[in-house]
Amino acid sequence: MALAKSIIAQIRRLERALNQALLRLQDTSDVEALHDVRINLQRIRSLLRPLRGIPGVTGLSSAAADLGKITTPIRDLEVLIAELELHQLAWQANTRKTELHRRKLALMSQPLLTHFPTLLHIWPKTFRRTQPRHIKRRVALRLRLLVKRLRYVAEAYSQLSLITPETVASLKTAQSALGDWHDRFVWCQQAENQQDLWPLLPQWQMALETTREQAEKALLSLSRTLSA
Repeated sequence: MALAKSIIAQIRRLERALNQALLRLQDTSDVEALHDVRINLQRIRSLLRPLRGIPGVTGLSSAAADLGKITTPIRDLEVLIAELELHQLAWQANTRKTELHRRKLALMSQPLLTHFPTLLHIWPKTFRRTQPRHIKRRVALRLRLLVKRLRYVAEAYSQLSLITPETVASLKTAQSALGDWHDRFVWCQQAENQQDLWPLLPQWQMALETTREQAEKALLSLSRTLSA
């Protein structure tokens, strides 16, 4: 059961990383804390995804997904503020910092924020008790079905990785390009009904087209790499 031990070890490592990021949320000046919380939630979900059907996995994965959804608009606002500060639009940035602070305080009182770490901590005990059979075969089959999400899965299950380091690099490039496009898309949408953002709207609209083209190229390159 070497793989089962590896899964438990990775869950414990991610649990520690998540708890550290959650503690950092209490420092409102830490602009990377929420980002790190979300990254660890994504990695936990990627680790659990091939284990669906094993007791406790569905509930834990769903809770991680729900927490990710709750934090998405907060992180979007955080990224927008950084963009406004980059362009020295202090007034626009500062007005949104008040709203960001309010949302972060509300997040800290969110029951799921305290409930999820508890679920995460007790899950390995359930996993050990059930002793799932044929886990290696189960994971290998699931990984083949989830190739489009292999960025984090491949890192979590390195001993079963079905893709080359070159493919991992292509996945990371595509993810970064899509992230750049997503940020501009969100900013352009917000600028439609927030007049103080209009000074940056033309620049964002141009960048939206550029990042879209870059994302398409990255996805085409990824497709070719996967086909090869």
